Amino acid sequence: MKNIKIYITLLLLSSLSLTAQNKSTSTADKHFSRFDFNKAIESYQKLVEKGNADEYVYKRLAESNFNIFNTVEAEKWYAKALETSQDPETMINYVQMLKANGKYDKSNQWMTKFASMRPADVRAIAFNENPDYLPKILEKGKKFNVQNLEINSEVSDFGGTLKNGKLYITSARNNARREYGWNEQPFLDLYEFTVEDDGTYQNESLLGNDINTKYHEGVVAFSPDGNTMYFSRESFYEKQYQKDSLSNTRFSVLNLFKATKSGSDWSNVQPLPFNSNNYNTDHPSVSADGKTLYFTSDMPGGFGQGDIYKTTINSDGSFGEAKNLGQKINTEGREMFPFISDNGTLYLSSDGHLGLGGLDVFYTKEIDGKMSKIRNVGLPVNSNADDFAFSIDEESGEGFISSNREGGKGSDDIYAIKKLQPLCDVEITATVTDNKTGEILVGAMATLYDAKGNKIASKPTNAEGSAEFIIECDTETELEVTMDEYESNRLSIKGTDEEELAVAIALDPIEKLIVADRVELDPIYFDFDKSNITARAAFELDKLVQIMNKYPDMVINAKSHTDSRGPSSYNERLSNRRAQTTVQYVISKGIDAARISGVGKGESEPAVNCGTGCTEEEHQLNRRSEFIIVSGGPNNQ
Repeated sequence: MKNIKIYITLLLLSSLSLTAQNKSTSTADKHFSRFDFNKAIESYQKLVEKGNADEYVYKRLAESNFNIFNTVEAEKWYAKALETSQDPETMINYVQMLKANGKYDKSNQWMTKFASMRPADVRAIAFNENPDYLPKILEKGKKFNVQNLEINSEVSDFGGTLKNGKLYITSARNNARREYGWNEQPFLDLYEFTVEDDGTYQNESLLGNDINTKYHEGVVAFSPDGNTMYFSRESFYEKQYQKDSLSNTRFSVLNLFKATKSGSDWSNVQPLPFNSNNYNTDHPSVSADGKTLYFTSDMPGGFGQGDIYKTTINSDGSFGEAKNLGQKINTEGREMFPFISDNGTLYLSSDGHLGLGGLDVFYTKEIDGKMSKIRNVGLPVNSNADDFAFSIDEESGEGFISSNREGGKGSDDIYAIKKLQPLCDVEITATVTDNKTGEILVGAMATLYDAKGNKIASKPTNAEGSAEFIIECDTETELEVTMDEYESNRLSIKGTDEEELAVAIALDPIEKLIVADRVELDPIYFDFDKSNITARAAFELDKLVQIMNKYPDMVINAKSHTDSRGPSSYNERLSNRRAQTTVQYVISKGIDAARISGVGKGESEPAVNCGTGCTEEEHQLNRRSEFIIVSGGPNNQ
């Protein structure tokens, strides 16, 4: 975690206040501004022990602990700071620490407070629209397999990228480099490994001195042909930096560079034209056609602490204007580590969108010039820690994610991922009402089936008369709703790739099925020359069972009819089998055998008198069952 925190803080340096509050905090502030957070914590805690602490000291203690990923202590001091001031940004940081420590209910309580104070904030808007987001993320299910790589070290490793049989990573494993004061780990360098036929990574090699310097180098991206590499580097190497007069410390930014393949080496390193010593440009990713570069920056005019941008890569090697991807993607928080996949899906890490804690991986896609709604990738790619530097080959479903989650080998580790299921999900919200009064129906049982009739899930409607389901995009489904005293109903739902789909389904009171001396079900159709009960027939017969349970004195006679194909004597026998199958189904649902009888009428009473010239549809109409009320029911009481 420590090295990614360095990497992120370099990117977000402009958001840090480097000015001492007063003389009492000057020593602690110097440590803080030099990123020596352990010493800063010691100094700020002495102020607490002496009774000289205030909101400023508590926030600095929280930020210092956050930067060494001591989330328990960070949570403690953010809470203390909030006792004296309800600062919204302190509040959102506290929310992140609560989630990092698994306290999701409490995090939601504070997120509600934040949203009431900052209703126009993108993060607040998203939360107000979807306050129950956590169960929905967890309900997505396991769409990836995640496995820690053998090549991870005891220090920081992240940013796995495959190209032309090589794996490129960012790592602090080079003990020959001087150590960085913040975490006492070597500066970050770029490495490559050979991908062997058995899938292992061998022949670790440090990239040459044209690429690696004595300062930090970051994640890489490649042109489609693999001959151009984009990467980030600290601006110290270019002798560009800012200086803090308080701590007499120089601060660099992160800039983007490109290099050209020369045999087995890289050379001709050039800075990209939109670099600046006043802001950061970082985390490159190149589109499959090689025409667009995506990156992260905190340049002026953005929406938050770090935004995703894109720029055109022209055929002559020049670049177009950097364009912010807009507020649908970028929040007041941190958006970083973009990755554009082969099919045009954009993945990114963010702590501004609704997630499980820390940085979560999200995905979106540009459709007709507009970005689609951003979605959380879910478990196990995401955790309550920082999850970042996602990459994937969409065809094979294989890629990498970097994370500081529990159970790793070092402070940040690279994990291999394998996609097990399509990533796209649709949340279906089904609202059930009384068809006569329009009132919502609470406690109705909603069941979702796939195209083959297999049950996906079943749940009762809530206090709002709704039931929610999550399915894969472009999946054809059928919704069935049942409730005592009501006629069951079914609704076919077409596949969609929209993130949310609202459907309404109305139920008629069960009495509506009783017309004069019979129960008017939808036709109980049978397959040609068959007497077995189909799924559709069972759905209708269940309505008959409902009515007979409501009126325990009701006695039914079931009449079964065939079409006119085949000998009449055969049709009579077939209809008798169908009648008896119908009767047995109803009895199997708990109805006394004395209350239902059946008779086969063969082809003698057709619904459509079309003789031997019937169409297939007319034949099917003639293959039916009728339900005559012999006694009992509402009209015979």
